[in-house]
Amino acid sequence: MPQHFTPRQMIDKLISFDTVSRHSNLALIEFVEDYLSGWGIPSRRVMSEDGTKANLFAALGPAEKEGGIVLSGHTDVVPVDGQDWSSDPFTVTEKDGRLYGRGTSDMKSFIAIALAFVPQFLERGLKVPLYFALSYDEEVGCLGVRSMIDEIIRALPRPEIVIVGEPSDMKVVNAHKSIHAFHTKVTGLEAHSSAMDKGVNAIVYAAELIGFLARIGAEMQAKGDASGRFDPPYTSMQIGTIEGGTAVNIIPRHCDFRWEFRALPDQDPEEIPTRFKAFAEEKLLPRMRAVFPGAAIETAARAFVPPLKPQEGAPGEALVLQLAGRNETEAVSYGTEAGLFQMADIPTVICGPGSIQQAHKTDEFIELAQVAACERFFARLAAHLAS
Repeated sequence: MPQHFTPRQMIDKLISFDTVSRHSNLALIEFVEDYLSGWGIPSRRVMSEDGTKANLFAALGPAEKEGGIVLSGHTDVVPVDGQDWSSDPFTVTEKDGRLYGRGTSDMKSFIAIALAFVPQFLERGLKVPLYFALSYDEEVGCLGVRSMIDEIIRALPRPEIVIVGEPSDMKVVNAHKSIHAFHTKVTGLEAHSSAMDKGVNAIVYAAELIGFLARIGAEMQAKGDASGRFDPPYTSMQIGTIEGGTAVNIIPRHCDFRWEFRALPDQDPEEIPTRFKAFAEEKLLPRMRAVFPGAAIETAARAFVPPLKPQEGAPGEALVLQLAGRNETEAVSYGTEAGLFQMADIPTVICGPGSIQQAHKTDEFIELAQVAACERFFARLAAHLAS
């Protein structure tokens, strides 16, 4: 039997699944499979290597035709650990025109509203296909969607446009920065803190590396953004975590830190890692190894999300602008799977309900006005696909 959900009811349902990235998303995927099956819509899983998570892909309408529209969204959410929520983060709470809950803004509301519109899509009749592409582990590097994109390229006619439903206040976004994340490990030599000349302080050298990254960040800020579209208007640098040392009277042997930069689309992605490596090898390691030949500085790339570059005048972009009731496109500084779709030669834009300013925060919320705007978007999409 087909199940009917209002958009609000579907938002409640999807938020109730604890799909923090470190957990499985299979319970949510099974629910969506059963829901779509009730409407006669088959779906296909693309599993993670360990079998604990899945992407889900489904087609409505004549799937053999070219020119379809893909609705892409991630099912995972960021943790709530250490956040002092006013209510249960996995139960939607309505207050003062807002829906509170983890994922309400980023980005289960987009998925929920799209799913709630399935009966309307089917009732109107689709002349071209509409695809649902739900992924896992977006929040830890857009990991899951990569295998699903491979499946789309292999098995389907080329879509006209992918709409990634990340929170954009229902504005149409055609450009975002790239994400480059790294893990650096500094290995020195332990010694008594009274004998500084006998040890190699890993924390001190890590601090020099971090200072070097901070100087590069300042350079990038001064360089600015020639396009004038991004906020902040430069390639940004971030040091996320640092850990090292044992006690105040022991010269620390190890220090690890994680860092990232978010690059403007026209930034050379190799410049910062190359400069960082040269500084480590030419300026720091000789000093460290003069005391201890086994000293090391090792850096591993942990995540890469490509930029989304504007493709002005693309027919699919014009369609999404019309559906959203917008005249101009925007640029954002957060990363999404949009750049990965674009790398696969599938035109892609971002348009979704909610504000990125609420994403990942304590008491994350979406305005009910944004839910209503997204409903209007999908009503127009249903009319377009039937015309």
